[in-house]
Amino acid sequence: VALDATFRPRRGPPPAELIALVRDELGLAVLADVATEAEGLAAAEAGADYVATTLSGYTGDSTPGPEPDIDLVARLAGRLAVPVIAEGRLWTPEQAAAAFAAGAHAVVVGTAITNPREIARRFAAACPAGATGR
Repeated sequence: VALDATFRPRRGPPPAELIALVRDELGLAVLADVATEAEGLAAAEAGADYVATTLSGYTGDSTPGPEPDIDLVARLAGRLAVPVIAEGRLWTPEQAAAAFAAGAHAVVVGTAITNPREIARRFAAACPAGATGR
């Protein structure tokens, strides 16, 4: 079960309690989506089976940007005993390779392959100005 393990305010139990509920009462593995190193450490300490960088750049505690947070992947992979999954803003095979080189156990490629409009926009942006498509 994937769950938001950020420190953002929320209704309901905090991430550590949710992780325990899913693992202990439901007997399921937990993938903790985090935005910061501190959140990743807390999620792993609470018993998460996997930690993913999914929310990096999307919370007030993390810095937004167009590139994946490979530095966060490296910091988490260097400190956690659980597998780290690189997720968020991965657009190229080179970025995926960089995430693996940084210690990622797996890489999630989402919008880069599931959003045709964004894919087309990126290709168009890479074309020379005035290209007619003929």
